[in-house]
Amino acid sequence: MDTLTTLTVNTGGRAELVDITAQVRQAVAGRDVREGVCHLFVPHTTAGITINEHTDPTVARDILAALEKLVPWTGDYHHGEGNSAAHIKAGLTGSGLTVPISGGRLVLGTWQGIFLCEFDGPRQRRVIVKIIAA
Repeated sequence: MDTLTTLTVNTGGRAELVDITAQVRQAVAGRDVREGVCHLFVPHTTAGITINEHTDPTVARDILAALEKLVPWTGDYHHGEGNSAAHIKAGLTGSGLTVPISGGRLVLGTWQGIFLCEFDGPRQRRVIVKIIAA
């Protein structure tokens, strides 16, 4: 049984990591899938998705600070919309990931959480969740 769900995530700043672990867990729990995979896809060119520590909020802040140093908002960019840095950061984080499901639950490490990575907000973003039973 394959199922598709769309999560809506409202972001509040130009750059932020939004912990969506609870919403993804709820999407998995709402399906009768004991074993399988959960594919997550962000259909945006200025947002991404990643897994990282979600227990200490300073980790997300450090990730954003490091990305800003690596790809500053202002630079010698050519894209006319003025958000080239957001496109580059989205490319670095990626637009999709896969998490195993076992025993009806996401298989994540103790400290791991799933984050929508906003780089051109605030906006309303979508995360496509595809659950595939084994």
